[in-house]
Amino acid sequence: MANTPGASPKAEKGSGGKEQKSTVTFGSRRARGRADATFKGFAYGAGILIILTLGAVFIFLLVESYPAYLATSEEIRKGASFTQGLNFWQYAGAALFGTILASLIALLVAVPLSIGIALFISHYASRRFATGLGYIIDLLAAIPSVVFGLWGIRTLEPMIRPIFDWIESALGPILQWWVDYVPFMGEENGLARFDWWPLQPDLVNFVPPARNILMGGLVLAIMIIPIITSLCREVFLQTPRLLEEAALGLGATRWEMIKMTVLPMGRSGISSASMLGLGRALGETMALLMVLSPGLAVNFAIMSPGQHSTIASQIALNFPEAAPGLPSQVLVGIGFLLFVLTFIVNWGARRIVARTSVK
Repeated sequence: MANTPGASPKAEKGSGGKEQKSTVTFGSRRARGRADATFKGFAYGAGILIILTLGAVFIFLLVESYPAYLATSEEIRKGASFTQGLNFWQYAGAALFGTILASLIALLVAVPLSIGIALFISHYASRRFATGLGYIIDLLAAIPSVVFGLWGIRTLEPMIRPIFDWIESALGPILQWWVDYVPFMGEENGLARFDWWPLQPDLVNFVPPARNILMGGLVLAIMIIPIITSLCREVFLQTPRLLEEAALGLGATRWEMIKMTVLPMGRSGISSASMLGLGRALGETMALLMVLSPGLAVNFAIMSPGQHSTIASQIALNFPEAAPGLPSQVLVGIGFLLFVLTFIVNWGARRIVARTSVK
């Protein structure tokens, strides 16, 4: 009987300890539940805020530019002298054509070079050298576009003139023979009479200085190479080591190993990097504004100055002096077209990435 009273406090103490432990566990679960709910609400709120911001930009551009879409050609010519006598859709089409042309030239130059640099860093260079080169590539991506523009017009343009002269002397006679002797290619009754047909001598008709769309595309390519290279490098480094060793163990050379394992595994990453570089090229302003001699022609005279311009450079060139009303509405209107173009490019990039990742 003496032990009974002593046993009861131990049991109560033990049961009390269990109750305290369960209370603490229940409280921590409630705290975690509140934290999860708070984070979930914050994430949903951030997503909704992005959608609302995008919708607000879309509505603003559409409302501000709507009068320009309805204006007559005569009103556009009188109210917005920077259109050079074109109506709104002709002006917008010429600027849109120059934007796409410069961006495609940049992609054609930048993507192969970026893939080669990324493969060198990830699979050929020594670890120490690859680390230093990777830092340099990342730093190049942080250089402002105005610096690229200054460097392009003061340094790259004099260096590129002899190359353009050589291209004209090498390809000009070939294109001229193509127009003169190939059926349906002549300037009178063939495709060469159309400005939009690229295979004609005007394609390589170089007129110095090199302030043309090809020069602008080269400057854009140099600007987007760091972005594409950095992303491709990280994608190539994610290739499973076992796959690479298995290919080398079967007797493949290093290039055959890269062709069989690294490049197929990195297709979606290469597509994503290319589309990100394309988005940077589409919206670039200052570098092209400093390099290009602007024009509003729709042709493929990519080595002649005064032929092409881009939407962003047209807005930057004319908006500070545009009067309120129709002139500013025209510029906002072409800005809306650039917004739509960027949206379409991003949507297409997501589709390409999804398709290549599934395969």
